[in-house]
Amino acid sequence: MVKKLAQIDRRYIYGVITLCIIIPLLKEISLPIRISPPVSSAYNFIEKLPPNSVVLISVDYDPAAEPELQPMLEAILKHAFMRNLKVIIMTLWPLGSPLAEEALQSVVPKYNKKYGIDYVNLGYAPGASSVMLTMGKDIREAYPKDARGNELDSLPMMVGVKNYEDISLLVGIEAGFTGDFWIRLIGAQYKQKIIIGCTGVIAPDMYPYLQAGQIEGLIGALKGAAEYETLINQRGKAVRGMTAQSVAHLALILFIIIGNIGFFFLRKEKK
Repeated sequence: MVKKLAQIDRRYIYGVITLCIIIPLLKEISLPIRISPPVSSAYNFIEKLPPNSVVLISVDYDPAAEPELQPMLEAILKHAFMRNLKVIIMTLWPLGSPLAEEALQSVVPKYNKKYGIDYVNLGYAPGASSVMLTMGKDIREAYPKDARGNELDSLPMMVGVKNYEDISLLVGIEAGFTGDFWIRLIGAQYKQKIIIGCTGVIAPDMYPYLQAGQIEGLIGALKGAAEYETLINQRGKAVRGMTAQSVAHLALILFIIIGNIGFFFLRKEKK
């Protein structure tokens, strides 16, 4: 029995880990999720915005970061539409544009929102820092037309929305360091209120901004997205992903413990 513990066939391990990932993704299984203060701050700030406030969401990631950040984007869109906020969505990454449109197509039908009235997709514009600064003067100089080719002045929602003075909140969903530019250039110069959502490897770099009060909240990685889904009572991809991840981690820890027990017993027998 001891030898079997120490020499578990790796195929059994792979099989168990696979089941630990697949089952939570397919079934409505969820573990308790503790809400962290940075995510709670982001949620509370959006929750307190008056209806019809304008929220600018910058989708600055590509398909490599989609598993972490797409659920986060969808959760924020759901919250914004639940609060009857006006959403402007844009991207400074070329491959972020189809992901932004995909999120809109997934969320908008559930809330019966209309394009040009409740939300606008500006699409992609090259030259991140120059686009940010130009939008401080006039959004139309950076984006003469939206992603569908419409003149911005032809969209009812954009009437009276000229620059950051007319935007109540900027949400940067980041896989790289574009979030730093938003904070240092736009947050500092225009006193723009900012919330950052980012991948796990970027999150530690964002905490100094949070502690300094330069951003209103921080949503970090899939865990942060799962917390946000829990806060808005819309458990979805992020919660399922975190459950699968947690169960797989527990299984790995169990196998490590079993392997070590077997190893120590074998070594004792040899002595």
